[in-house]
Amino acid sequence: MNKSGVTVSPECIEKFNELKLGKSIKYIIYKLSDDYKEIVVEEASTDAEWEHFQEKIVNAKASYKGKEGKGPRYAVYDFQYELEGGEGTRNKIVFISWSPDDGTLVFPRMTYASSKEALKNALNGLGAEVQANNEDEIEYSTILKDISKGKLVA
Repeated sequence: MNKSGVTVSPECIEKFNELKLGKSIKYIIYKLSDDYKEIVVEEASTDAEWEHFQEKIVNAKASYKGKEGKGPRYAVYDFQYELEGGEGTRNKIVFISWSPDDGTLVFPRMTYASSKEALKNALNGLGAEVQANNEDEIEYSTILKDISKGKLVA
């Protein structure tokens, strides 16, 4: 439990360990339960298409007291990329916190922000973290440039 009182479902850790150790899962999307008391797995997928993942994140919804808006989400994505100079292929497990600036209800946004550390602390083995608040920040090339520290094959 953390300062928001939100707990992390054991399934969140189990799925993360499957991604980390088994490498069959490409990404996991996490959300807060409908009562905002627990972080749960919304989806775990083997789909390697970034556009499919991005679409799910960007189109997520959240509701509170009968109102609906854009939905913040947490996600873990297993990035694979080539380094410049023939240094080889690298994998990095990236934690993504998606909280759109526009169209998000206040309560969900605040609860996601205050609960993020609980999930991050439960997931051992994260390689990087990205905070995205608009669609430009969740583009594959933007995140890859950030996590690779500019050492990509051009």
